[in-house]
Amino acid sequence: MAICKLCEAQAKRKNGGKPHDDLTEMGTPRVFSGVPPRGFTEQDYQCLVCQAKFTQSTNRNDLAWTLWEAS
Repeated sequence: MAICKLCEAQAKRKNGGKPHDDLTEMGTPRVFSGVPPRGFTEQDYQCLVCQAKFTQSTNRNDLAWTLWEAS
């Protein structure tokens, strides 16, 4: 199965924002602490429709949404 249209749009997001309705959280958020304001969090998501896997990061030096795996 190819990546769904909602995941295609999610992968193109340059800034933060909410995950689309079919993305569910996987595991717990990873918190990276540092000298304020350098701390950030990462959360993994998986799409219920196409099984694509994403990571959302609040690190200003990373992409907000990273697509890791798509079937």
